[in-house]
Amino acid sequence: MDAGSILTAASAMAGLGIILSLILALANKKLYVFEDPRIDEVDELLPQANCGACGYPGCRAFSEALVEGKTAPAKCTVGSPESIDQIATLLGVDAGGADKRIAYLACAGGSNVARQRASYDGVKTCQAANLVAGGGKGCTWGCLGLADCERVCDFDAIHMDENSLPVVDAEKCTACGDCVEICPKALFSIQPMSYKLWVACKNLMANEAAEDECEVACTGCGRCAIDAPEGVINMIDNLAVINYNMNEKTNINIIQRCPTGAIVWRDKKGDVKGQNAKKIIRKSAIPLG
Repeated sequence: MDAGSILTAASAMAGLGIILSLILALANKKLYVFEDPRIDEVDELLPQANCGACGYPGCRAFSEALVEGKTAPAKCTVGSPESIDQIATLLGVDAGGADKRIAYLACAGGSNVARQRASYDGVKTCQAANLVAGGGKGCTWGCLGLADCERVCDFDAIHMDENSLPVVDAEKCTACGDCVEICPKALFSIQPMSYKLWVACKNLMANEAAEDECEVACTGCGRCAIDAPEGVINMIDNLAVINYNMNEKTNINIIQRCPTGAIVWRDKKGDVKGQNAKKIIRKSAIPLG
Protein backbone atom coordinates (compact mmCIF):
# COMPACT_ATOMS: atom_id res chain seq x y z
CA MET A 1 0.00 0.00 0.00
CA ASP A 2 1.44 3.38 -1.05
CA ALA A 3 1.67 6.47 1.16
CA GLY A 4 -1.34 8.09 -0.53
CA SER A 5 -3.61 5.16 0.29
CA ILE A 6 -2.42 5.12 3.90
CA LEU A 7 -3.08 8.86 4.23
CA THR A 8 -6.54 8.48 2.73
CA ALA A 9 -7.41 5.62 5.13
CA ALA A 10 -6.11 7.56 8.12
CA SER A 11 -8.12 10.62 7.12
CA ALA A 12 -11.25 8.50 6.73
CA MET A 13 -10.81 6.96 10.15
CA ALA A 14 -10.20 10.36 11.72
CA GLY A 15 -13.28 11.74 10.05
CA LEU A 16 -15.36 8.78 11.20
CA GLY A 17 -14.09 9.28 14.75
CA ILE A 18 -15.09 12.95 14.70
CA ILE A 19 -18.55 12.09 13.38
CA LEU A 20 -19.09 9.42 16.06
CA SER A 21 -17.89 11.79 18.78
CA LEU A 22 -20.38 14.42 17.61
CA ILE A 23 -23.17 11.84 17.58
CA LEU A 24 -22.31 10.72 21.12
CA ALA A 25 -22.13 14.30 22.35
CA LEU A 26 -25.51 15.12 20.84
CA ALA A 27 -27.04 11.90 22.23
CA ASN A 28 -25.66 12.62 25.68
CA LYS A 29 -27.16 16.11 25.59
CA LYS A 30 -30.46 14.86 24.23
CA LEU A 31 -30.80 11.88 26.61
CA TYR A 32 -29.32 13.52 29.72
CA VAL A 33 -31.49 13.11 32.79
CA PHE A 34 -30.88 15.57 35.61
CA GLU A 35 -30.35 14.02 39.05
CA ASP A 36 -30.79 16.30 41.99
CA PRO A 37 -27.46 16.40 43.89
CA ARG A 38 -29.38 16.39 47.16
CA ILE A 39 -30.19 12.71 46.58
CA ASP A 40 -26.56 11.79 47.28
CA GLU A 41 -26.48 14.03 50.35
CA VAL A 42 -29.64 12.50 51.77
CA ASP A 43 -28.43 8.98 50.98
CA GLU A 44 -25.26 9.58 52.99
CA LEU A 45 -27.35 10.49 56.04
CA LEU A 46 -29.41 7.29 55.91
CA PRO A 47 -28.31 4.11 57.76
CA GLN A 48 -27.87 2.04 54.56
CA ALA A 49 -29.73 -0.84 56.14
CA ASN A 50 -31.80 -1.30 52.94
CA CYS A 51 -34.40 -2.98 55.13
CA GLY A 52 -37.52 -1.73 53.38
CA ALA A 53 -39.22 -0.58 56.60
CA CYS A 54 -39.82 2.84 55.02
CA GLY A 55 -41.86 1.26 52.25
CA TYR A 56 -39.17 1.60 49.58
CA PRO A 57 -36.82 -1.14 48.29
CA GLY A 58 -33.68 0.52 49.67
CA CYS A 59 -32.10 3.66 51.09
CA ARG A 60 -31.33 5.07 47.62
CA ALA A 61 -34.94 4.77 46.50
CA PHE A 62 -36.05 6.34 49.78
CA SER A 63 -33.61 9.22 49.20
CA GLU A 64 -35.11 9.87 45.78
CA ALA A 65 -38.63 9.82 47.21
CA LEU A 66 -37.63 12.27 49.95
CA VAL A 67 -36.14 14.76 47.49
CA GLU A 68 -39.26 14.48 45.34
CA GLY A 69 -41.42 15.21 48.38
CA LYS A 70 -43.23 11.87 48.23
CA THR A 71 -42.51 10.85 51.82
CA ALA A 72 -41.23 12.22 55.13
CA PRO A 73 -37.78 11.70 56.75
CA ALA A 74 -39.30 10.10 59.87
CA LYS A 75 -40.59 7.22 57.75
CA CYS A 76 -37.09 5.80 58.19
CA THR A 77 -37.61 4.07 61.51
CA VAL A 78 -34.06 2.73 61.61
CA GLY A 79 -32.14 6.01 61.39
CA SER A 80 -31.20 8.02 64.47
CA PRO A 81 -33.27 11.06 65.48
CA GLU A 82 -30.24 13.21 64.68
CA SER A 83 -29.98 11.94 61.10
CA ILE A 84 -33.73 12.41 60.57
CA ASP A 85 -33.46 16.03 61.75
CA GLN A 86 -30.45 16.61 59.48
CA ILE A 87 -32.35 15.33 56.44
CA ALA A 88 -35.36 17.50 57.30
CA THR A 89 -33.11 20.55 57.62
CA LEU A 90 -31.31 19.78 54.35
CA LEU A 91 -34.57 19.47 52.43
CA GLY A 92 -36.34 22.25 54.30
CA VAL A 93 -39.24 20.02 55.29
CA ASP A 94 -40.90 18.84 58.47
CA ALA A 95 -39.43 15.56 59.74
CA GLY A 96 -42.93 14.14 60.01
CA GLY A 97 -43.89 11.22 62.17
CA ALA A 98 -43.99 7.46 61.86
CA ASP A 99 -45.52 4.64 63.83
CA LYS A 100 -42.59 2.26 64.17
CA ARG A 101 -43.42 -1.23 62.95
CA ILE A 102 -41.85 -4.42 64.22
CA ALA A 103 -42.32 -8.16 63.92
CA TYR A 104 -44.98 -9.60 66.23
CA LEU A 105 -45.08 -13.33 67.03
CA ALA A 106 -48.48 -15.02 67.32
CA CYS A 107 -47.33 -17.73 69.71
CA ALA A 108 -46.35 -17.95 73.37
CA GLY A 109 -46.05 -21.74 73.41
CA GLY A 110 -42.52 -22.34 74.57
CA SER A 111 -41.29 -25.78 75.57
CA ASN A 112 -42.34 -25.22 79.21
CA VAL A 113 -46.04 -24.81 78.35
CA ALA A 114 -46.57 -26.57 75.01
CA ARG A 115 -46.46 -30.33 74.53
CA GLN A 116 -44.18 -32.09 72.10
CA ARG A 117 -45.97 -35.23 70.93
CA ALA A 118 -43.16 -36.67 68.83
CA SER A 119 -39.40 -36.31 68.78
CA TYR A 120 -38.02 -34.81 65.58
CA ASP A 121 -34.60 -36.11 64.56
CA GLY A 122 -33.41 -34.43 61.39
CA VAL A 123 -32.05 -31.18 59.97
CA LYS A 124 -32.42 -28.66 62.77
CA THR A 125 -34.52 -26.07 61.00
CA CYS A 126 -38.19 -25.22 61.37
CA GLN A 127 -38.76 -25.58 57.64
CA ALA A 128 -37.32 -29.09 57.59
CA ALA A 129 -39.17 -30.18 60.74
CA ASN A 130 -42.43 -28.82 59.41
CA LEU A 131 -42.20 -31.24 56.49
CA VAL A 132 -42.21 -34.19 58.89
CA ALA A 133 -45.73 -34.41 60.33
CA GLY A 134 -45.73 -30.70 61.09
CA GLY A 135 -42.74 -30.93 63.43
CA GLY A 136 -44.16 -33.11 66.19
CA LYS A 137 -45.70 -30.37 68.33
CA GLY A 138 -49.11 -31.03 69.86
CA CYS A 139 -50.36 -27.64 68.74
CA THR A 140 -49.78 -27.96 65.01
CA TRP A 141 -50.04 -24.18 64.63
CA GLY A 142 -47.31 -23.42 67.18
CA CYS A 143 -43.68 -22.31 66.98
CA LEU A 144 -41.26 -25.18 66.38
CA GLY A 145 -38.42 -23.38 68.16
CA LEU A 146 -35.57 -24.33 65.83
CA ALA A 147 -34.50 -20.72 65.28
CA ASP A 148 -34.87 -20.18 61.53
CA CYS A 149 -36.06 -16.65 62.33
CA GLU A 150 -33.06 -15.94 64.54
CA ARG A 151 -30.61 -17.06 61.86
CA VAL A 152 -32.24 -15.13 59.03
CA CYS A 153 -32.36 -11.81 60.92
CA ASP A 154 -29.52 -9.60 59.67
CA PHE A 155 -30.11 -7.06 62.43
CA ASP A 156 -29.64 -9.35 65.45
CA ALA A 157 -33.19 -8.48 66.50
CA ILE A 158 -34.41 -12.02 67.29
CA HIS A 159 -33.09 -14.34 69.97
CA MET A 160 -34.38 -17.66 71.25
CA ASP A 161 -35.24 -17.71 74.94
CA GLU A 162 -34.66 -20.52 77.42
CA ASN A 163 -37.88 -22.20 76.26
CA SER A 164 -36.99 -22.17 72.56
CA LEU A 165 -39.34 -19.31 71.73
CA PRO A 166 -38.18 -16.34 69.62
CA VAL A 167 -38.09 -12.94 71.30
CA VAL A 168 -38.07 -9.79 69.16
CA ASP A 169 -35.93 -6.81 70.23
CA ALA A 170 -38.12 -3.82 69.33
CA GLU A 171 -35.15 -1.45 69.30
CA LYS A 172 -33.24 -3.50 66.74
CA CYS A 173 -36.14 -4.72 64.58
CA THR A 174 -36.37 -2.92 61.23
CA ALA A 175 -39.58 -4.58 60.02
CA CYS A 176 -37.69 -6.04 57.05
CA GLY A 177 -40.01 -9.07 56.97
CA ASP A 178 -37.37 -11.81 56.63
CA CYS A 179 -38.77 -13.64 59.66
CA VAL A 180 -42.25 -13.43 58.15
CA GLU A 181 -41.07 -15.13 54.98
CA ILE A 182 -39.07 -17.91 56.60
CA CYS A 183 -41.49 -19.07 59.32
CA PRO A 184 -43.26 -22.20 58.02
CA LYS A 185 -46.12 -21.67 60.47
CA ALA A 186 -46.72 -18.04 59.38
CA LEU A 187 -46.50 -16.89 63.00
CA PHE A 188 -44.75 -13.58 62.38
CA SER A 189 -46.40 -10.45 61.01
CA ILE A 190 -45.23 -6.85 60.77
CA GLN A 191 -47.37 -4.62 62.96
CA PRO A 192 -47.29 -0.99 64.19
CA MET A 193 -46.14 -0.67 67.79
CA SER A 194 -49.32 1.28 68.47
CA TYR A 195 -51.13 -2.08 68.37
CA LYS A 196 -51.00 -2.84 72.08
CA LEU A 197 -53.70 -5.52 72.18
CA TRP A 198 -52.34 -8.76 70.77
CA VAL A 199 -53.42 -12.39 70.52
CA ALA A 200 -50.24 -14.42 71.06
CA CYS A 201 -51.73 -17.57 69.54
CA LYS A 202 -52.95 -19.05 66.26
CA ASN A 203 -54.37 -22.27 67.66
CA LEU A 204 -57.80 -23.24 66.28
CA MET A 205 -58.69 -25.96 68.79
CA ALA A 206 -61.22 -25.18 71.51
CA ASN A 207 -61.62 -25.60 75.25
CA GLU A 208 -59.81 -28.52 76.95
CA ALA A 209 -58.36 -29.78 73.67
CA ALA A 210 -56.44 -26.51 73.26
CA GLU A 211 -55.18 -26.43 76.86
CA ASP A 212 -54.14 -30.09 76.71
CA GLU A 213 -51.63 -29.16 74.03
CA CYS A 214 -50.59 -25.71 75.27
CA GLU A 215 -51.28 -24.09 78.62
CA VAL A 216 -51.29 -20.58 77.13
CA ALA A 217 -53.42 -21.34 74.06
CA CYS A 218 -56.49 -19.35 73.10
CA THR A 219 -59.37 -21.67 74.02
CA GLY A 220 -62.06 -19.78 72.14
CA CYS A 221 -63.94 -18.96 75.36
CA GLY A 222 -64.96 -15.55 74.02
CA ARG A 223 -64.54 -13.59 77.27
CA CYS A 224 -62.30 -11.01 75.60
CA ALA A 225 -64.85 -10.45 72.83
CA ILE A 226 -67.57 -9.90 75.43
CA ASP A 227 -65.44 -7.44 77.41
CA ALA A 228 -64.24 -5.47 74.37
CA PRO A 229 -66.17 -2.62 72.75
CA GLU A 230 -68.50 -3.98 70.08
CA GLY A 231 -66.67 -4.95 66.91
CA VAL A 232 -63.14 -4.85 68.36
CA ILE A 233 -62.80 -8.64 68.72
CA ASN A 234 -64.46 -11.40 66.73
CA MET A 235 -64.25 -15.11 67.46
CA ILE A 236 -63.31 -16.94 64.27
CA ASP A 237 -62.69 -20.71 64.28
CA ASN A 238 -62.20 -20.71 68.08
CA LEU A 239 -59.63 -17.91 67.93
CA ALA A 240 -59.93 -14.29 69.04
CA VAL A 241 -59.25 -11.97 66.08
CA ILE A 242 -58.68 -8.25 66.69
CA ASN A 243 -60.12 -5.65 64.33
CA TYR A 244 -57.32 -3.08 64.23
CA ASN A 245 -59.49 -0.66 62.28
CA MET A 246 -60.88 0.01 65.75
CA ASN A 247 -57.46 0.12 67.43
CA GLU A 248 -58.26 3.36 69.26
CA LYS A 249 -60.98 1.51 71.19
CA THR A 250 -58.70 -1.22 72.51
CA ASN A 251 -57.76 -1.12 76.18
CA ILE A 252 -56.06 -3.24 78.83
CA ASN A 253 -59.35 -4.20 80.48
CA ILE A 254 -60.13 -6.48 77.54
CA ILE A 255 -57.48 -9.00 78.60
CA GLN A 256 -58.38 -9.30 82.27
CA ARG A 257 -60.66 -12.38 82.12
CA CYS A 258 -58.59 -14.40 79.64
CA PRO A 259 -58.02 -17.69 81.54
CA THR A 260 -54.78 -18.65 79.78
CA GLY A 261 -53.21 -15.25 79.08
CA ALA A 262 -53.32 -15.87 75.33
CA ILE A 263 -54.42 -12.28 74.72
CA VAL A 264 -51.98 -9.69 76.09
CA TRP A 265 -51.41 -5.97 76.37
CA ARG A 266 -48.01 -4.94 75.03
CA ASP A 267 -46.02 -2.14 76.63
CA LYS A 268 -42.37 -1.10 76.85
CA LYS A 269 -41.69 -3.56 79.68
CA GLY A 270 -43.10 -6.56 77.83
CA ASP A 271 -46.37 -8.43 77.48
CA VAL A 272 -48.88 -7.90 80.29
CA LYS A 273 -51.37 -10.68 81.03
CA GLY A 274 -54.78 -10.32 82.63
CA GLN A 275 -55.44 -10.82 86.32
CA ASN A 276 -57.30 -14.10 85.71
CA ALA A 277 -54.53 -15.68 83.65
CA LYS A 278 -53.05 -18.82 85.18
CA LYS A 279 -49.56 -18.46 86.59
CA ILE A 280 -46.87 -20.36 84.71
CA ILE A 281 -44.54 -21.96 87.23
CA ARG A 282 -42.77 -24.66 85.21
CA LYS A 283 -39.32 -23.60 83.96
CA SER A 284 -38.20 -26.78 82.21
CA ALA A 285 -39.61 -28.41 79.10
CA ILE A 286 -42.73 -30.60 79.38
CA PRO A 287 -41.68 -34.26 79.02
CA LEU A 288 -42.27 -35.82 75.63
CA GLY A 289 -45.60 -37.57 75.29
